[in-house]
Amino acid sequence: MTTAREIDTHHDLYLERTVLCPGEPLDVVRRLASSAAGEDHMVYENGREWSFATGVVAALWVDTDGVHLRTEGNDADVAWSSLPANDPLPVLRSLLDTLPFRDWRAYGWIAFELAGARAHGRPAGADRLVHLVVPHTEVRLCDGVARVRSADRAGLDSAAAALASRYRVPAQTHAVTVDSHGHGAAEHEARVARAVAAIRRGELDKVVMSRVVPVPEEIDLVETFVAGRRANAPARSFLFSLGGLDAAGYSPEVLVATDPAGRVVSQPLAGTRARTGDPDTDARLRDELRRDPKEVVEHAVSVRAVVEDLREVCEDVCVHDYMDVVERGSVQHLASQVGGRLSAGRDGWDALGAIFPTATASGVPKQAACDLIASDESEPRGLYAGAVLTADAGGALDAGLVLRTVQRRDGRTWLRAGGGIIEASRPERELEETREKLGSVAGFLVPAAPRP
Repeated sequence: MTTAREIDTHHDLYLERTVLCPGEPLDVVRRLASSAAGEDHMVYENGREWSFATGVVAALWVDTDGVHLRTEGNDADVAWSSLPANDPLPVLRSLLDTLPFRDWRAYGWIAFELAGARAHGRPAGADRLVHLVVPHTEVRLCDGVARVRSADRAGLDSAAAALASRYRVPAQTHAVTVDSHGHGAAEHEARVARAVAAIRRGELDKVVMSRVVPVPEEIDLVETFVAGRRANAPARSFLFSLGGLDAAGYSPEVLVATDPAGRVVSQPLAGTRARTGDPDTDARLRDELRRDPKEVVEHAVSVRAVVEDLREVCEDVCVHDYMDVVERGSVQHLASQVGGRLSAGRDGWDALGAIFPTATASGVPKQAACDLIASDESEPRGLYAGAVLTADAGGALDAGLVLRTVQRRDGRTWLRAGGGIIEASRPERELEETREKLGSVAGFLVPAAPRP
C-alpha cells in the first residue's frame, strides 16, 4: 500500500535542447543578455560554467515584512516574527524545497544589510535584502556546448535563436569619466581615522570601510560587463537585472561554494597592491605586499575568521595555498583557500549563513564591524559586500562576494570600493587602495547609446 508521504508530487518543468556554441563564452552571453533587455535576467560565471537565466517561474525575496514566495499555485509569506533566530536563510531553503518541480536552479543576490537584520531583527529600511528567481529559460554553457532549458518550446526556440544570432557591437562615442580619485576622498580618510581609533580602544580588530563614487551618465551595462570582463580575471563574474536592481561585476573571491557531496570552499582575499602592467614594477609591488606587516596581519586575521565560521558547519576545516598572490584586474591580493566537508545534516545554505557577511568585507568581530559600518558609512551598502549566487535542487550552492561592481537603481548609477582597516592602517594609503580597486571597473564603463 502506498501512503501519501511516499507519493512524489514533483514534476519535470523544463524541456531541454543541446546546442553547439564554439565561440568565446563572453560573446555568447553578451548575445543572450542583449536579447533579454527589459526582462529579469542574470549571467553568472562560476569558473567552470557560464549560466544565463531569464523569465521567472518562481520568485522569492526578503524585505521588511519577511520572506515571500510567488509561483503559480504555491504562494507563501512568512513574517519576521515567525523567523527562527531572525534568520530568513533557512526559510528560503525550505520554500525552495516546496517547489513542485524537479531540478531547479535559483539565481539571485543578497544585500549586505541582511547581516544587520539577522543580528537585530526586522529591518527598518524598505529595500529588499534578498531576491531570488527560478528562471523560465536557462542556458548553461561549458566547453563549447550550451544546455538550453525552458518551461515551454517557445522559450527553447527563443534561446536557440539568440545563441545563433549575429551581434552588432554598438559604436562607442566617448569614454565615461568618473571622479574615482577625488570624490569623497577627505571623508574616507576621516572615516579610516575614526576606525583606527575604535580599534585602538579595543572595540574590534578589523573593519572594512568603503566609499561611493557616482557615475554621472547612463551606461550600457552589457557592453560595460564585456569590456570589464576582458580586462579582469575574477573568481566569479555576473551581470543581472533582478528585483529592481541592475549590476555588473567581477568578484575577486569566492564567498562560499558547496557541492552535492558536501565539500565546501571559501577563498578569502585580504591585502592589496596595485597592478601597473609593467612586469618589474608589479613584481616589486608583489614582494612589497608579501612583506608588509599591515597586509600580512590583515590577511591572517581574515583567514582565521573564515576558518572559525566554517567550523560551525563543517568537519576537518583546513587552509590551502596560504597567502598566495592572485591578480584581479587593476590590483593583486594576498589569497588563501579554506576548505572543509559539511557536517551531517548541514547543507550549502548553512555554510552561507555561517560565513555571511565574510570578514574580508566586514571585519572582526563581524557584529562590531557591521555596527560601525552602519553608523559611519555614508549610506547603506546594498549589494556591495553582499553576494550573487546560484543554488541548485541537488545541493550545490555557489556565491561570489560582490566587490568591483557597477550598480544601477532608480536612475542612479554608482561604484563602491573599500579596504580592511587594522590598527596599523594609514588613512592616505587606505584611500589610495580604494582608487586602485575602483580601476578594475571605472576604466571600462561604456556609455549608453543616444536615445532617438
